[in-house]
Amino acid sequence: MASSYTFADPRLAKLDGFQVEIDEARERADIVLNRPPFNIVSMPQRDQLRLVFETLDEDARVRVIVVRAVGEHFSSGGNIAGFLAATPEHVSKLAWNIAAPARCAKPVIVANRGYCFGVGFELSLACDFRIASETTLYALPEQKLGQIPGSGGSARLQKMVGITRTKDIVMRSKRISGKQALEWGLATECVADADLEKATDKLVDELRTFSPLAQRTAKKLLNDTEDSTLAIAIELEGHCYSRLRQSEDFKEGVEAFDQKRPPKFIGR
Repeated sequence: MASSYTFADPRLAKLDGFQVEIDEARERADIVLNRPPFNIVSMPQRDQLRLVFETLDEDARVRVIVVRAVGEHFSSGGNIAGFLAATPEHVSKLAWNIAAPARCAKPVIVANRGYCFGVGFELSLACDFRIASETTLYALPEQKLGQIPGSGGSARLQKMVGITRTKDIVMRSKRISGKQALEWGLATECVADADLEKATDKLVDELRTFSPLAQRTAKKLLNDTEDSTLAIAIELEGHCYSRLRQSEDFKEGVEAFDQKRPPKFIGR
């Protein structure tokens, strides 16, 4: 049973446009965008989202983090008026705040449906797993405002789908369906809208069956070697493999395999 998450940090005493729920039995925390109908993301909300990810990263009760939204749209983007009011110093932090899911050591799943535009898309791109419903439309529409994506969207997108497709999306403010996102490798899954929650629950339960230590190691290794040469990536993979070789979880995994039973990982 999920319950509201209580934060010790006074900056999170009143969350701006979203809520956080925790289900200790399932070792799961949900960050729920809750400013319907379009779940527009405010400037203060961006700072709070970063702090929330950092807090959940340190919480031993949480194995997996899910980002989802209330209503038929994930998010139509940021509060446009807020950009004109924000200082250049504040605007310079936008990408750092929205990159919080990628920096988080734990697996982060995002459940997308309906509009997933601007910062909504950029936040989703920073997550590890994107489950899209068939109603999902991804877009970076900043060109229509005489601007470009400012929270890592064009950079992450180019890494995932290449420069040609990225120019098509960014320079034309083109919308991409959930099905097309799956075909391009942007989405992990694309499911019927009615099955979005079920698919998310299933992935959470699957991720919980693995070693927390191995999951954290794999995520960091893949993030750190994304821009490296093949030789460096293989070298770092070897070091990570060697470190995990000494772990209690690896020993448990081998013993469970030999004994033909499910492993009981403890994260050490």
